[in-house]
Amino acid sequence: MSEISPLRNTVRNGSGLKQLGGTPGELLAEFLGTFVLISFGDGVVAMAVAALPGSGRAASPTTIFLAAGDWLLITWGWALAVTLAIYVAGGVSGAHINPAVTLAFALRRNFPWNKVGPYIVAQVVGAFAGAALVYLVYHDAIDAFNKAAGTGRADPKGLATYSIFATFPAPYFNGNPTGPLIDQIVGTAFLVMFVVAIIDLRNTAVKANLGPFIIGLAVAAIGMSFGANAGYAINPARDFGPRLFAWLAGWGQTALPGTVDGAFSWYFWVPIVGPLVGGVIGVLIYDWFIGDVLHVRARLQEPTPPGRAGGETPPAAGQGTAAEA
Repeated sequence: MSEISPLRNTVRNGSGLKQLGGTPGELLAEFLGTFVLISFGDGVVAMAVAALPGSGRAASPTTIFLAAGDWLLITWGWALAVTLAIYVAGGVSGAHINPAVTLAFALRRNFPWNKVGPYIVAQVVGAFAGAALVYLVYHDAIDAFNKAAGTGRADPKGLATYSIFATFPAPYFNGNPTGPLIDQIVGTAFLVMFVVAIIDLRNTAVKANLGPFIIGLAVAAIGMSFGANAGYAINPARDFGPRLFAWLAGWGQTALPGTVDGAFSWYFWVPIVGPLVGGVIGVLIYDWFIGDVLHVRARLQEPTPPGRAGGETPPAAGQGTAAEA
């Protein structure tokens, strides 16, 4: 049996994708992984916001977030979305599925800088496609909810169905972006810190292939603890790809530039800049407090190389020897 499907073999040989096992394949994996992430993440929000009320499974056709259970539905849904996305793409690309992770790994995990831009593009396009799929499946429920609420998509009340796709700040910020920006920095810093801790084999690493599931639990924890402030995007692609789709699908300035008159304005940049900054902070904090300690301990436990005196002090972390350079 061929290891490659006949269709893929034909496409590969006919299109010249000779490097499918390299960067092009990784970009396909990032696209599909992010597509899965948004399909199930935005999908669970569509369930809570439009499908359950519209299908008669809520108190009224416009009843959402009646209790904490609705928020738990969303946080667990996103956790499973992250888990499944990593299982899908992890073996090929490492399943970054998040520009903040890609940037952090380039900064501190030797991920090639020339792949950062292509990875981010693949992630945003995958997120856009995932949002389009959710809209295809749920547009009837969305329209029914808006009709019951007496609003259009681009009206201020259309924010409810817009929330299926992308994020916005809580009213108590009074339109000030500082609080949501801090929220996104903090949430993403925790996310990246948890990711690098979970995959660090020098630490108490997760055994077998449970890493994606544990990372999903980390996302659930962030959503439960920090989610209400700004919707816990903690992922620029997760927010911007669906935001762009929502703009094209009729949500207007609510999506781009992210403005609801009297509530907030030009919000779109917050879930982009905040996570990128937070991801860098998260990986630096982990390395400063944990990663560098583990590195030094590992070096101290290495056997003495030939030619070095047994009592010689090993090099400090990051220095190495001439032979190692």
